[in-house]
Amino acid sequence: MFHFLVGGVHLTDHVHFIGIGGSGLSAIARLLFEQGTIVTGSDRAASPFGDELARLGIPVTIGHAAANIAGASWVVRSSAIPDDNPEVVAARAQGIPVYKRSDFLGKLMESPIVGIAIAGTHGKTTTTGLAAHVLTALGTDPSYIVGSNIIGSTNAHFGKGAPFVIEADEYDRMFLGLKPRFAVITNLEHDHPDIYPTYQEYTEAFRQFCALVPQDGALIGCFNEQEVISLFASPDLLATRKVYYGIAGEFDPRFPNQVIASPITSKDDAFHYAIRSRVNGIERAYSLSLSLPGLHNIKNAMAVIAIVELMGFSAEDAKPAFLSFTGTNRRFERTPLGNGILGINDYAHHPTEIRATLQAARSAFPGKTLWAVWQPHTYSRTKTLFNAFSRSFADADHVIVSEIYRSREPLEDFSSASLVEAMRHPSALYINQLSDISLYLASHLKPGDILLIMSAGDADTILSDLQTTFRLQGKP
Repeated sequence: MFHFLVGGVHLTDHVHFIGIGGSGLSAIARLLFEQGTIVTGSDRAASPFGDELARLGIPVTIGHAAANIAGASWVVRSSAIPDDNPEVVAARAQGIPVYKRSDFLGKLMESPIVGIAIAGTHGKTTTTGLAAHVLTALGTDPSYIVGSNIIGSTNAHFGKGAPFVIEADEYDRMFLGLKPRFAVITNLEHDHPDIYPTYQEYTEAFRQFCALVPQDGALIGCFNEQEVISLFASPDLLATRKVYYGIAGEFDPRFPNQVIASPITSKDDAFHYAIRSRVNGIERAYSLSLSLPGLHNIKNAMAVIAIVELMGFSAEDAKPAFLSFTGTNRRFERTPLGNGILGINDYAHHPTEIRATLQAARSAFPGKTLWAVWQPHTYSRTKTLFNAFSRSFADADHVIVSEIYRSREPLEDFSSASLVEAMRHPSALYINQLSDISLYLASHLKPGDILLIMSAGDADTILSDLQTTFRLQGKP
């Protein structure tokens, strides 16, 4: 038996992952591999995350078969893997425990681990990555699991310190299996209508998540979001400490623990803020600089400040780490395309995320021509938030919308062309195929333009297509 980093949990020496190429399972697999466990996995197709694990030395099989679980003592499957998967069937027939990701993660967060779970409709990945980056700089050597690779690093790490920072994904109610001591709620808006048909069902899941935080833990949330304030007022929550953060000039008299920020200026490719905090009876005031643009990112940073100060540190000691954090993959990730054109790869797939990303681009590149390419993600989300999507692109000079990336949903007779028709934008186009979008952009982009790809699907391939095109044209 192998003693894992958490108290009371013993893992046998071989864990097999079904769906190992996804962001969620690949992170757990990497973490276990780093701490010495034998790890294997399978997936239906190759993926960047799976390829990274294979380069580490983890056997990754493409295709599912009963033989893949040979020697496994535990099996962990992604939420996309059905009960009739041959590896699930074989494991159960042999009496091998089969866990979903949420069940397995809960085991990894038991005492004496200090579980820090970052939840919310938007901003989870960036906030989780920033928390891991800052706590590492403070010398705590945290374990972490992030929904995307931290730029210059990875999506997971097995640390020897007590903190365990994890992105708490609400999809399929995954986060209800966690055991956090500190929980962040960045914001709340209806999303994942395929899992939560109504906003009430969505917020109820978050209430249940907040109720997991013990009495000696803490809840951290943004007071600029009324939905978060209402959530924290639920009478059945155990946590007695609540830390609020937000953009404001003065402390809000309603909240004893809070972190506030006021924008100062943006210069030298950085964004500067005045910070005041009052956590656990200690008041501090200092300046903070970020390399990431947008008001949403200073909110993400304030959530991390709250975590740091709850743990007894001063965020002022980590100021260089806040500035050196350049984000995570596909979150405002900058890529020069050639011909003097800058591409930005962003995961925005919700109306609020689109507006925030475009606002950030405007603040980072004033006076530039901004092209927004959006690939809608799932029929259910596109139809449920149809009107909000149609009003989300005011900050873009040009908008191109592809056909819907249906992901896990069956094919429907519904097209995003109808959404483009509903837009009141002077320059909005529907172009079905990504390859045709690449061709259109190659002939219409001009030096100095900014191209923003917003997609939770595969539209980021447009960036590599354009890089190749401009290189072949002699315009690197």
